[in-house]
Amino acid sequence: MAGVCAPVTVVTAMDKGIPHGSTVSSFSSLSLRPPMVTTALGRESRLLEWILRTRRFGVNVLGAGDAEVARVFVGRREERFLRTPWHSDHGLPRLNGVAGWAVCELERAVPGGDHVLLMGLVVHAGSTGAAPLVYGNREFGTHSEYARMPRVLTDHISAFTRR
Repeated sequence: MAGVCAPVTVVTAMDKGIPHGSTVSSFSSLSLRPPMVTTALGRESRLLEWILRTRRFGVNVLGAGDAEVARVFVGRREERFLRTPWHSDHGLPRLNGVAGWAVCELERAVPGGDHVLLMGLVVHAGSTGAAPLVYGNREFGTHSEYARMPRVLTDHISAFTRR
């Protein structure tokens, strides 16, 4: 699977006012109606515990220049939120300057091997249109053609509701 490129995200949760987060490359769109995404976390993940308890999570989609942010949120470093600028958005930790952002309500958690697949209903999302950071062959990078395309970097926020 190392040769398969994947988007790089930092999945976050807030528990009792304390931010938690981890770099995750298992992230995908699941459904348009209703808007849903999936992500997977290891069964031993402390972040998984907080998400299961609060039933909410944030997804920070990293941009092409965010490889160092991805490295900061790998492992169990306690100081990660001290090393990366962030703010609370809809009650969840949102990293400053990310390419995209989604606020999710946990719809379902499905065990699978040594991970748990989280299905989240997207209740708020935003994107700057910046080239995304991807991970493939154990290297960070971006889609070269996408990165060369001219873009107007504005924050387009869409609110989603259940219908």
